[in-house]
Amino acid sequence: MPIASDRTARRLTLNVLSCALAIGAPLLVACGRAADRAPERAPQDPPQLPSLDASHFAHSSTVDNPWMPLTPGTRLVYEGTTVEDDGKTVPHRIVVNVTDLTKVIAGVRAAVTWDLDYNDGELVEAELAFYAQDSAGTVWYLGEYPEEYEDGKFVAARPWIHGLDSASAGIMMQRDPRTGTPSYAEGWGPAVEWTDRGQVDQMGQRTCVAAGCYDSVLVIAETSAGEPDAQQLKYYARGTGNVRVGWRGGGEKTQEVLELVRIERLAAAALAAVRAEALKLEQSGYRHSPTVYAHTPPAEGVTRQ
Repeated sequence: MPIASDRTARRLTLNVLSCALAIGAPLLVACGRAADRAPERAPQDPPQLPSLDASHFAHSSTVDNPWMPLTPGTRLVYEGTTVEDDGKTVPHRIVVNVTDLTKVIAGVRAAVTWDLDYNDGELVEAELAFYAQDSAGTVWYLGEYPEEYEDGKFVAARPWIHGLDSASAGIMMQRDPRTGTPSYAEGWGPAVEWTDRGQVDQMGQRTCVAAGCYDSVLVIAETSAGEPDAQQLKYYARGTGNVRVGWRGGGEKTQEVLELVRIERLAAAALAAVRAEALKLEQSGYRHSPTVYAHTPPAEGVTRQ
């Protein structure tokens, strides 16, 4: 899952008093509130993208690919460091909650995760992410709704959703990952510069993190159009999923290091609380993203395919 993928690159700082962005490309802004897309710019040429066919997703919201299982009620906690825009290295923590919600996107029912991103103890982003597994076992990424915060206040929403605003789904985990195979798009969201690609880099590795030691680890190298010479390395353990994030290359924005420190199985009450918070974020998405997220159907509870 894209727990660290290009998040630093996407993070924006909004000067609420002047209604302008302090860094990055300008957005359409109303005082104290950012719109959900950037103004028109030179179009990007999309890479060759996988074709999403809803008829190939028989039990799509059940994601049980051994390299990326998404079992409802699972909480994965990651800790490490990240480099901020000013070059300062700060503590970084990501909490991934696999909800029991589903959401239909382009005729495919997707599993929903609610992810929280903290820099130096402060919540800087909350996100709903949408995954679906096809009948062959490949895990697809259908989009995301992220909100960015500063000092506890909303500053921007930059979603991309398959089928809206020229966005297209990508592959997050292959059914049978092997070295020596071509790279693949993890999605395409040109309006928000989501251009991530993955490629199998290594297999059969061993890695130890706070949560335990893992053998036969798969390493995926991710790149983006913004930093083609930098790679984010994601380590996946069979039966667990992503257990470590590293990097190589010279890009500042990819210099993020994370490791899995804890896996939790949520009790019914805790899962209900996660569901409520995810639905609260969804309602915020309908308000803050009128041109993209507002055009998606509501997430639904419990029912899975």
